[in-house]
Amino acid sequence: MNSQILPVTCFVLFSLMGRGCHVEVDKGPFPIEDDRELIMGKSRYLDSLSAVGPGEKTPNIVLILVDDLGMHDISTYNANGVSTPALDRLAEHGVKFNSAYATSPVCSPSRVSLLTGRYQQRFGFERQPMNRYARNRLEYWIVEHLINTDPMQLVAPMSKPSKEEMKRQGIPQSELLLSELLSHRGYRTGIFGKWHLGYQDEFVPNNRGFQEQFGFYEAFTYYAPPGTPGMVEHRHDYFANKHIWRQKRKGTCAISENNKEIEDSGYLTFSIARRACTFMDKNQENPFFLFVPFNAPHTPFQVPRDYYDRFAYVADHNKRVYYAMISALDDAVEMIIERLDQLGLTESSLIIFASDNGGATYTGATDNGPLKAGKFSQFEGGINIPMIFSWKGHLPEGLETSEPVSLMDIFTTSAAIAGVKLPGDRHIDGINLLPWLENPDSLQPVRPLFWRTDFNRAVRSGTWKLVWNERDNQWFLYNLAEDPGEHHNLATQYPGKIRELQLLFESWESEMIAPMWPGVMEFRFDLDGESTLWAI
Repeated sequence: MNSQILPVTCFVLFSLMGRGCHVEVDKGPFPIEDDRELIMGKSRYLDSLSAVGPGEKTPNIVLILVDDLGMHDISTYNANGVSTPALDRLAEHGVKFNSAYATSPVCSPSRVSLLTGRYQQRFGFERQPMNRYARNRLEYWIVEHLINTDPMQLVAPMSKPSKEEMKRQGIPQSELLLSELLSHRGYRTGIFGKWHLGYQDEFVPNNRGFQEQFGFYEAFTYYAPPGTPGMVEHRHDYFANKHIWRQKRKGTCAISENNKEIEDSGYLTFSIARRACTFMDKNQENPFFLFVPFNAPHTPFQVPRDYYDRFAYVADHNKRVYYAMISALDDAVEMIIERLDQLGLTESSLIIFASDNGGATYTGATDNGPLKAGKFSQFEGGINIPMIFSWKGHLPEGLETSEPVSLMDIFTTSAAIAGVKLPGDRHIDGINLLPWLENPDSLQPVRPLFWRTDFNRAVRSGTWKLVWNERDNQWFLYNLAEDPGEHHNLATQYPGKIRELQLLFESWESEMIAPMWPGVMEFRFDLDGESTLWAI
């Protein structure tokens, strides 16, 4: 701030304070209540599960989840994408989904639906856990007027949760996680990587069915401490990324092992892969559930120089670091696949690879290719994700399908191969893909899919997709069979189709509950000459 602006700014701030703008933003209430009936039902259900018997052939489940990876950034989906030979081979020996969907275009709600097999709106986990809200109206004014947050903007002054209510933001105890189900089935369970599903003790992995844990609890952390020899980085010049760099490896960004903070000097992508391999070494005689939620290629952008050097032909430093991170990620995936081969476990392991949402276009390193927009939006660039299933000898090899499937289906499919019946006290939205994958000529899964984040809504039914902003009365209708990139808005031509899809959405929404906590920011996309806002 220069010397001419400072006196004016101080005058404005003092004037605002004199008008009461220093007063605290209203507190809630935002009570987060546990569903006692579902908690008891979950307990009875888990007690009813029997451990895997000596003669049972129960496959291992290896679930590899990556962060903010657009499908068209990798050679598996785009011949001009970053070369990803490990993922290419996984697809060649398995099933590649071209229309796999996350239930949210942002990390945390997407991940909770994956682990529960349920729409997150059923239990109020519609927004990401928040550890900071504007404390008062003055603070809000300062952020809105004096800090460049573009393309994000602060949600208008509102009620905010109390400190105690903020601590309750996480996966409710009433929700049944895949890790809890499989651990009671006798599986060894391990998570290595990012959590981002609640920070208090009641939410952390070791208290939600995982027997072994390594990684971090926040949405992001350093891949290596800044200044690490041989590391190349790119720091984006926007306020959210500056916040990430300021957090360092402290608090919820710290690296932990079994809920105890530790130091890790390696490149985190490889540290995660090595821990995953060690877990398999120790548990090769038992059925195991290995969950590997990499944080790559989420910001902050950091990568070892030898990977950066692979992309000397890329002039843009930002893109070069991003591509190198994807290349390192592919090598880390290869480490896990190779270890399964070395241990003779490939034929007894279902390997699943997926991203939690689409590419983050705001980094400037990706544009999601032909897909519209990206992370934070319910256009295809935000929710259509790469997903591969591979199980040697059990699933078709080289199958490619454009039938719509969901991350929620991973829960139901995993329960089925573990020989577990689903609980009857709750609605499970995911479907078991195995019967269809084992016999692709059989009836394929047909059902509408839904998205909701506050005022942003979307529904896909068949090849038709409706996206709308309820607050600003913006409507987008597409026939994805003819227009997969969502370039031609048909909203004015087919009002009847809009109403048909709206009715489907309203029926679904009648089963959902309101968000358990509010968000902090909104994201703006400027597309097709129109500005659209997306709740985060």
